[in-house]
Amino acid sequence: MRTPRAGRAALHGRHLVLGISGGIAAYKAAYLARRLDEAGSQVRTVMTDGALRFLGEQTMAAITGHAVVTTLFGSRQAGPSPHTELARWADALVVAPATANVVAKVANGLADDVLTATVAAFDGPVVLAPAMHTEMWQQPATARNIRLLEGDGRRLVGPVVGALAAGDSGMGRMAEPDEILASLAEVFEDTLSGLTVLVTAGGTREAIDPVRYVGNRSSGKMGNELALEAARRGARVVLVTAAAPPDIPWGVEVVPVESAEEMAHQVWARASTLDVAVLAAAVADFRPAGPATTKLARSDGAPRIVLEPTPNVLAGLVERVEPGTTVVGFAAETGGVDRAVHKATTYGVDFVVANDVTSPGSGFGTDTNQVTIISAAGECTPLEMMTKRDVAGAIWSHVATLREDEA
Repeated sequence: MRTPRAGRAALHGRHLVLGISGGIAAYKAAYLARRLDEAGSQVRTVMTDGALRFLGEQTMAAITGHAVVTTLFGSRQAGPSPHTELARWADALVVAPATANVVAKVANGLADDVLTATVAAFDGPVVLAPAMHTEMWQQPATARNIRLLEGDGRRLVGPVVGALAAGDSGMGRMAEPDEILASLAEVFEDTLSGLTVLVTAGGTREAIDPVRYVGNRSSGKMGNELALEAARRGARVVLVTAAAPPDIPWGVEVVPVESAEEMAHQVWARASTLDVAVLAAAVADFRPAGPATTKLARSDGAPRIVLEPTPNVLAGLVERVEPGTTVVGFAAETGGVDRAVHKATTYGVDFVVANDVTSPGSGFGTDTNQVTIISAAGECTPLEMMTKRDVAGAIWSHVATLREDEA
């Protein structure tokens, strides 16, 4: 079974902890780690003492590029509290194989080794791939533990019927790595699956002459994170960008542009095909009228530059989209949100994301952002300071909620 490209896109850029416990199926974890790496995930590995008897930690370190965490105590590579640090870092945790012992521990909240302690400290999605002999799988205690896991919202994949250790055969074989990978992808791709999404990014450049331009300080980081997160959640994404694009996963079409005019043309041409548009680009409001066709020379003296308005990309898009399309605007401000509220209530958008670019940690080029979501009715919901990746997740979750409410 090959993982669909949309599913692999859902894993691109994800932080995943791979827990390996002590069963013969541990050898398959190496292939699972390789497949996760190919999908663009960042993988950290946690191995129990039992797992180390079946699979060498150097193998996993070579595949993932990171030292394996094997103990709660005295691990220089993992820091003073490896389980909590991994839990804070991870987007999801997958245990493959999950032996009967680990299934029992996780189901009952035990945390007496580095793997089960990491699960106990983690509040996100957990995928377990049980693997054990048929007799162990059929025990009433195992059945109770599986019911407990399912009741706690843990996602289980397998086991299946097949070859087991010591030449035995029956129910209890671990699901194949591609099946585990596909189940893990489903954790992230549900909310935007099947939607066509357009995102704009970067700051436009308006030519003064063939060498110089009028521009702004936007790095495109926020727009890039929005595009990547949409792809992870299963959307087909068009990224219209005036900045350097990110490492692009499957399902993202990159359309490079430079000026506001070019961005407007590319965005408006796609208006009728979109389910969602998030216009995060910092589009110049003005451009030099009649830019010079040759480089201006210092010896000719300071030029007189007359500015004219650029096309309003957001307003033009709202006029062109089909009914039911979700449109989100951005407003980079220096101070209060009054102008952003006016934009949200007059442009016909579903909501506007505003941020103060003079606020520490929230300006152009930073890895963090502090934004306020402003509804079409002018209601303001400020979010805490967080990474731009997390801001992107919050915005897409808000989009998904709006679309569910309107369905």
